Amino acid sequence: MDIEKILSGAGLRTTRQRRVILELLFRHGSPMSHSEILSMIDDHLDRVTLYRTLDTLKNSGIVHQVQGIDGVWRFCAHEQDLDGCPGDHPHFLCLSCGKMFCLPDQKMPRVTVPEGMQVEGKQLVVYGTCPDCAVQKSEEKEENK
Repeated sequence: MDIEKILSGAGLRTTRQRRVILELLFRHGSPMSHSEILSMIDDHLDRVTLYRTLDTLKNSGIVHQVQGIDGVWRFCAHEQDLDGCPGDHPHFLCLSCGKMFCLPDQKMPRVTVPEGMQVEGKQLVVYGTCPDCAVQKSEEKEENK
């Protein structure tokens, strides 16, 4: 993953903060909240710098943002986004543990909006129980019998 090439391709210069955040998002592979990103960065990065950097990366199309039904904004980056994909893919939100997962190999549904409206973005969040939580729930049921 050539972070400098990704940033320069989007017309951005490489900064330490951009490099660290992008490396984490690409490595993690699933959408992450501000708090999750801060907790996983060993570098000295304050919350304001994180917000500004994510906003810049989002506006340049490298990172995209999705809000779950839990109200938390999460950010993800995928190589496919760099090939012209605006990051429009569905996500899955586990209602038990709160983790969000990308479903990038599926297309977003086509939506027709009335004339005069401009679409600025779209998101689809499917919610339910992830495999880990489903196993945990079934184990708890077995223990309670």
